[in-house]
Amino acid sequence: MTMRTATVADLDGIMALEHASFPTDAWSPAMMREELASPHGWYVVVEEAGQLLGYAGLRAVRGARDADVQTITISAAARGRGRGRALLTALLEEAVRRDVHDVFLEVRADNPVAQTLYLSEGFAEVGRRPRYYQPDDVDAIVMQLDLRGWAARRAETEAEDLQVEEPADGAAAPTTSGKGWC
Repeated sequence: MTMRTATVADLDGIMALEHASFPTDAWSPAMMREELASPHGWYVVVEEAGQLLGYAGLRAVRGARDADVQTITISAAARGRGRGRALLTALLEEAVRRDVHDVFLEVRADNPVAQTLYLSEGFAEVGRRPRYYQPDDVDAIVMQLDLRGWAARRAETEAEDLQVEEPADGAAAPTTSGKGWC
């Protein structure tokens, strides 16, 4: 899996995933082109063997204390392998670089897989928007993440992962948590 910054050249592949994942409320190509070109947006794609498998976007105005996860999409065939978590982590790391304090997102109330991912990273439900997703009449769950807390927990986990144990023969061996994204 390769992750890289998205460009306007990725628009066709992104739109194919957009329409496959959100058939009733996909963004238009013009909207997505604007997002990719915006100085306030930051989009990444994941690909494997030259095929675009997913993309994600963050809207974080430089100097602002909050940011929004705009979208995370993984092709149906590539789901369940940690790619969504990898994309979310990349977005949150970019938000840290931009000195953001809080990250917000909306998630469909009928998408428990995405909700579970966000909860596992520390997002909390802070509200609902009734019938937000149209034409499906599905509520949006509004979630918020204290990004500074997330970054501190992540740094602590990484430090624990780098600790070394001394085996009986005296040679140092690193310990790892066994966690992986892909």
